[in-house]
Amino acid sequence: MPLLQVIHEDAGLLVLDKPSGLLCVPGRGADKQDCLSERARQQWPDALVVHRLDMSTSGLVLMARGIEMQRALSQAFAEQRVDKRYEAVVDGLIAPASMGEDEWQTIDAPIAADWPRRPLRIVDPVQGKPSLTRWRVKAPMSEPGATRLELAPQSGRTHQLRVHLAHIGHAILGDALYAGESAQARAPRLLLHATRLELAHPFTGAPLRFESPVPF
Repeated sequence: MPLLQVIHEDAGLLVLDKPSGLLCVPGRGADKQDCLSERARQQWPDALVVHRLDMSTSGLVLMARGIEMQRALSQAFAEQRVDKRYEAVVDGLIAPASMGEDEWQTIDAPIAADWPRRPLRIVDPVQGKPSLTRWRVKAPMSEPGATRLELAPQSGRTHQLRVHLAHIGHAILGDALYAGESAQARAPRLLLHATRLELAHPFTGAPLRFESPVPF
């Protein structure tokens, strides 16, 4: 079993750097039992899942050590006391916000399960749950027709960033679920990475900030 890339370890929590292509939790079938949480439990038997990244997404994952910490961290996520940042490379050119404007833009689009095509999600103003993503241009890409974005999700819906960016016409390159064929073919993997987690340690109150360099 491959070694885990450990960013932080203490008596209460773990921060791991998940590679693209690895599940966070076990899936259905014998071939989907290898995952980040099972690998973590081999080393830390008390490790418990708090949040997840899509299999195709890489980057920082926070895990609790013990049920009390799991409850505390889950509450911190629910109350939006964990600052999460991502980077993505998306299809199309997006100009940065003009001088004098707020450089952060907002996607406010409710997300619901696409039941006939599960596990896909769709923007659904009637049945969808409130979903908010803040984003800004980080840099134009040297490759024509692509833009690097910084993303700050304010809610935690399944596939939220992927659905929201496709919804505004800028699907993430390499996204096999929500991008068109040309955007899928432009990258060998989903170009989405969880770059930063920032929170107060639930037990000590100490400020914590963890970062992971973007691998693309």
